[in-house]
Amino acid sequence: MASVFLYHVVGDLTVGKPEMVEFCETETVEAATRAIGESTEAGIPVWKKRSLVGGIENNEMRQQRFVGILNSLDIVAFLARSECLEDQEKAMKTPVSEVVVPSNSSLRQVDPATRLIDALEMMKQGVKRLLVRKSVVWKGMSKRFSILYNGKWLKNIDTSGGSSNNLSLNPNRPSSSSTTTSSRDKFCCLSREDVIRFIIGCLGALAPLPLSSISSLGVINPNYYSVEASFPAVEVIQNLPRDPCAIAVVEHIHGDQCKIIGEISASKLWKCDHLAAAWALANFSAGQFVMGVEDNVSSRLLPDFSVNPTVGNSSQASGGGSTRARKFSSRSIGFSPGNSSFGISRSMYRGRSAPLTCKVTSSLAAVMAQMLSHRATHVWVIEDESDDVLVGVVGYADILAAVTKQPAAFAAANRPCEGGVVNEIQT
Repeated sequence: MASVFLYHVVGDLTVGKPEMVEFCETETVEAATRAIGESTEAGIPVWKKRSLVGGIENNEMRQQRFVGILNSLDIVAFLARSECLEDQEKAMKTPVSEVVVPSNSSLRQVDPATRLIDALEMMKQGVKRLLVRKSVVWKGMSKRFSILYNGKWLKNIDTSGGSSNNLSLNPNRPSSSSTTTSSRDKFCCLSREDVIRFIIGCLGALAPLPLSSISSLGVINPNYYSVEASFPAVEVIQNLPRDPCAIAVVEHIHGDQCKIIGEISASKLWKCDHLAAAWALANFSAGQFVMGVEDNVSSRLLPDFSVNPTVGNSSQASGGGSTRARKFSSRSIGFSPGNSSFGISRSMYRGRSAPLTCKVTSSLAAVMAQMLSHRATHVWVIEDESDDVLVGVVGYADILAAVTKQPAAFAAANRPCEGGVVNEIQT
């Protein structure tokens, strides 16, 4: 089992990853909504502007420029403020530096030759993104990404001399003569989802762990955020959770037991109309927000409000287009209305806002597959014998902790005494 993580490196996961384009903190909220909608994640890294006074930016400088990760729930929560609802145009022009939650430790730059087990340990400690240089070219070995050769940990392999023993232990030495100075600034960003995708492709090597239930593995996290369905939805913005960035909308049935009917999360609001979602968050109860409001009800109870139809449309990124008023509909925030309005036959609702759930007896492999197929950062866990009775949540960090328990112990016992892996690029 341990060999999957011990003898693979971060470079394995960068194949096919696009080059990262920095999103500056001086950009507007409107630009951020477009960037998030076009991204492969429900959030984007935010950076301070680069200020080089002759010379190449090193690791420490780049790390200091990183601000945090901005997600769709952060934007909706910001736009739901009363002052933003009063002047939506001004709110959309606000710099993202006033919206993003500073979290410099959530991103780490690592060398492509960093062992995967070491990268997983970083993610278990709170790192959500890995910044990896794309200019490194791996060649000259039968196993392309192997980093063990004659018992030594290698940084780069150089076969320009035609000999298989021509080894380079210098991390500053380029691995290809075609590497240029301009390529030194090309990076890609790996997320925890990328790691889970890699792991699910190695389930055979991890047996019997993937077929074990999440309850037996201790993966279920009982410390989740929740809000009562009858409470105002806007209450969630007072204390937004960070990992996972999700709040369960629940109904208490008896005792301490509660039933989940939906969720307010970054992944659910990923590609929504952020202005419409913000208005609904500020005016609806949590249950109404997640379950949808029937069109015939909204036409009687809800006022007209204006949204910018160009938000989220990359073809009109220049800000062109006109603002028009339209009736609010639950479809405009990405949710399909259910079979009935809130308060009537809630169990019948199976729209797009239905929370992603699994049973306590579900296998780890099944939960991982659920998360990847739905592009979700978490799965809510419910009891087997009861319908939708919530017991906890499983997120990326919980899965990584489960799959690395044994490999981490093995790696610590077998860490080479000579050389060693350099986790960060030395420039």
